[in-house]
Amino acid sequence: MSEPLLTVENLHAGYTSGIDVLQGLSLAVARGSLTLIIGPNGAGKSTLLKVLFGFLKPHRGRVRFAGAPIDGLEPYAVKALGAGYVPQEINVFPLLTVEENLRMGGYLFRRDKARLNEQLAKLYATFPVLAARRREPAGGLSGGQARMLSVAREMMAAPALMLVDEPTAGLAPALVDQVYELLQTARRSIGATILLVDQNVGDAVRQADYVYMLDLGRIRAEGPARDFSPGRVSGLFKEALLG
Repeated sequence: MSEPLLTVENLHAGYTSGIDVLQGLSLAVARGSLTLIIGPNGAGKSTLLKVLFGFLKPHRGRVRFAGAPIDGLEPYAVKALGAGYVPQEINVFPLLTVEENLRMGGYLFRRDKARLNEQLAKLYATFPVLAARRREPAGGLSGGQARMLSVAREMMAAPALMLVDEPTAGLAPALVDQVYELLQTARRSIGATILLVDQNVGDAVRQADYVYMLDLGRIRAEGPARDFSPGRVSGLFKEALLG
């Protein structure tokens, strides 16, 4: 079995000194997988992603990405190592054009024009709707198109790992399947490993290879996605909410 792309060991972290949201959390993300994090509100799901990308420094514990320690690194350093982060909010620059937004995603190799243009061509081939609107301000995109642009911008750097936080939050049900197809496209086209946090549990489990359920900053359950039937998930959430 190959070494996991990402490992987290005994992670403690929070927003206030002495108060841990994550309380000894450990997990591993297999290369090429879509690994899903679920759990009730306040379980620490988004906090975990913030720690992994360097927005929040751990109080203690270890995080290794592609064999290298990244706990405590700044976000730009984590990104330079090959990780991308898609926040819950639709994260585009509305006054910039679609293409300018995408070029921002290739900022780390902005001086390599050949590579930049090659990545743009690949993404336009993958997302024809963005190609058609490349000269238009991103603020004019629909909600689904803006989410597409957010994901595509992170794909510009061809990250080995994409951290994706609540991508279906606030979207109409008709757009949910489109968002999951975006993530699967990222896996197919750039070979990205995806660590996904999502409250849309039923649909998200069907997209996943492996699932972790968090509760109060700890792992309550884990296993292959096929083990997380709707009935089992419902039972786990009830146990978590009832204590």
